[in-house]
Amino acid sequence: MKGFENFEVWFVTGAQLLYGGDAVIAVDAHSNEMVKGLNNSGNLPVKVVYKGTVNSAREVTETLKAANNDPHCIGVITWMHTFSPAKMWIHGLQELRKPLLHFHTQFNKEIPWETMDMDFMNLNQSAHGDREFGHIVTRMRKNRKVVVGHWQDPAAQAKIAVWMRVAAAWADAQDMRIIRFGDQMNNVAVTDGDKVEAEMRLGYHVDYYPIADLVAVQDQVTEAEVDALVAEYEKEYDLAPNCQAGGKDRQQVRNAAREEIALRHFLQEKGAKAFTTNFDDLAGVDQLPGLACQRLMAEGYGFGAEGDWKTAALYRTMWFMGQGLPRGCSFLEDYTLNFDGEKSAILQAHMLEVCPLIAEHKPKLEVHPLGIGGKNDPARLVFTSKQGAGVAATIVDMGNRFRLIVNEVDCIKSKELPKLPVASALWIPRPSFEVGAAAWILAGGTHHTSFSYDLTTEYLEDYADMAGIEMVVIDANTTIPQFKKELRLNEIFYMLNKALC
Repeated sequence: MKGFENFEVWFVTGAQLLYGGDAVIAVDAHSNEMVKGLNNSGNLPVKVVYKGTVNSAREVTETLKAANNDPHCIGVITWMHTFSPAKMWIHGLQELRKPLLHFHTQFNKEIPWETMDMDFMNLNQSAHGDREFGHIVTRMRKNRKVVVGHWQDPAAQAKIAVWMRVAAAWADAQDMRIIRFGDQMNNVAVTDGDKVEAEMRLGYHVDYYPIADLVAVQDQVTEAEVDALVAEYEKEYDLAPNCQAGGKDRQQVRNAAREEIALRHFLQEKGAKAFTTNFDDLAGVDQLPGLACQRLMAEGYGFGAEGDWKTAALYRTMWFMGQGLPRGCSFLEDYTLNFDGEKSAILQAHMLEVCPLIAEHKPKLEVHPLGIGGKNDPARLVFTSKQGAGVAATIVDMGNRFRLIVNEVDCIKSKELPKLPVASALWIPRPSFEVGAAAWILAGGTHHTSFSYDLTTEYLEDYADMAGIEMVVIDANTTIPQFKKELRLNEIFYMLNKALC
């Protein structure tokens, strides 16, 4: 999986020729120094490339059209050094298809009170130049992120860094191929959705493959490959006694390794970034591929259980945003409730497939029976999650739009589950169990989520803006009456928007 090294963000400065050639030279020099400073800050995950000062409609349009056509460019940062008449931006902004960030900053940090003259005033006009630009972007109803702050301020740079990570994940999603082995669980509504609209709106391309195609690849896996992967298991995990060499379930560990190798080969050969499985469609495989799913998620492959391609895609996108950040992410499912007053919580787990990136301690590799799927006993990694704050997110198809639902949650210490050998997390949704769970249900949220410790609501807000989809947030400030009002207003907005279109 690639990180951010092949991406770049273009920095475009707005000005005009009214103030003469010396001003143009100064604007260019300041812009170069700012871009150099941003890149040398160490706070930005993606390289910033200065693409010059634009002084006319023609220059704006040529620059933004070039951004569209450059595969390395994932977004454009604009900044108005002087007053840049916004009409000259109209045609370029109509062309722009890459994410946009408007940086409201200026070259100098403070006002030079003792020396400021009219020449300085004419040159340094970001305070009202950015408002002129902001007006036309708003009038054109074009989504963008606005960051306000001095370019040397780490807080401003941190906001740009968030947007960069999201823009990179958005670029990654535009050719995301998702492989579905089998269909989804019969009669389930929330994991279904319009795949054509998802490709048009979100970039996802969803393909079906029968499990027999995976079995054909599995049959080509060599014993030497299995030996090597089992040795890797022994280095990375604690193996239960029955899974160790000579243990009664050692062969099941080897069978799980064979499935993992085949699945990785299949995804690589198809150029897929995400996949789904279905326990109703396992003909020809030894066991439900839980261990394989856990490990492939850790590598960055999106995963969704029971054919849930939307969650598989969202997990890949959230993993991509969080590359290099320390605490991890996972596919999770609301499993069962623990009513405990103010500490009432939801146990997050699944039959097998929870990503080890969120494990509090070294996972243990175990083999146990599974009373579903009708296959042999599957291998899986067993652990409990870290403690701390995170975000849980899902995308649902509302019929006339996609809705991104985000809940800020707090993972708390979980008790041992000696008779339920699965990976799990225990969380309290904000603002409380009762309000958070009710709001999630009112919003139509799924029982599957993509969860991250590293991301915040800001990341997902930027993502929703880039995708042009609805977003609702459940956080510490949520109340049910206000949340219901928001949902009703959103419904009116999207119904009117569809009618007008």
